[in-house]
Amino acid sequence: MSNLINHLNQPIGFPVTDWNAPPVPPREPLAGRFCRLEPLDPEQHAADLFAANALDTEKRNWTYLASGPFETYELYRDWVTRVSQGTDPLFYAILDNETGKAVGVASYLRIDPAAGSIEVGSLIFSPLLQRKPAATEAMYLMMQYAFALGYRRYEWKCDSLNAPSRAAAQRFGFSYEGIFRQATVYKGRNRDTAWFSIIDSEWPALKSAFERWLDLTNFDERGQQKVRLADLTGSLLKQRDPAQTTG
Repeated sequence: MSNLINHLNQPIGFPVTDWNAPPVPPREPLAGRFCRLEPLDPEQHAADLFAANALDTEKRNWTYLASGPFETYELYRDWVTRVSQGTDPLFYAILDNETGKAVGVASYLRIDPAAGSIEVGSLIFSPLLQRKPAATEAMYLMMQYAFALGYRRYEWKCDSLNAPSRAAAQRFGFSYEGIFRQATVYKGRNRDTAWFSIIDSEWPALKSAFERWLDLTNFDERGQQKVRLADLTGSLLKQRDPAQTTG
């Protein structure tokens, strides 16, 4: 959309007249075909999550996260207890519908209703969730809910050195926006942050791409995908991450 010109002949942004600031996401579950997201609760989820995360014997999942790894269940439960009490970040446990067990964690964070901006992050996908349809569906459910609430901008940020996260962002339809240099310090080291986003006008086409990919007809009798999500979302990206060669 082209910029408008004001009475001083200055370019200005398009008017936002039919939009109201959305609410902070309420602590409600999100249900899908492959998974269910529930507000994170230490009593209900900590034991299953700790057991699922233990399958990551090299502790790769924790390298680019500000917290963890946790050597004992007590330490992990203390962390779950602490983070589950907040509203920003707002943490969810991701439950596998087949087993009913919690196999991953995700959160909304940097929630800014006045700007209509919200971020997804703190993703801890155990080996029981990685590369499963439930992992993609969890991201779809959170994305869909944010836009349904009225958010205009949905963000994904990660350490610029975290190649798998950058690839996942593009697969999920987030357009690349650039690198914020020396953005923060965590675990005693520097982080340059890669920024990605989806805006509300892009969501209808991305929603259709997700729903086509998640449809049961997209999986064969062995559960293998027929069409890759990246093939459905790639053409919708407004800017590709130069670090990714295949989208």
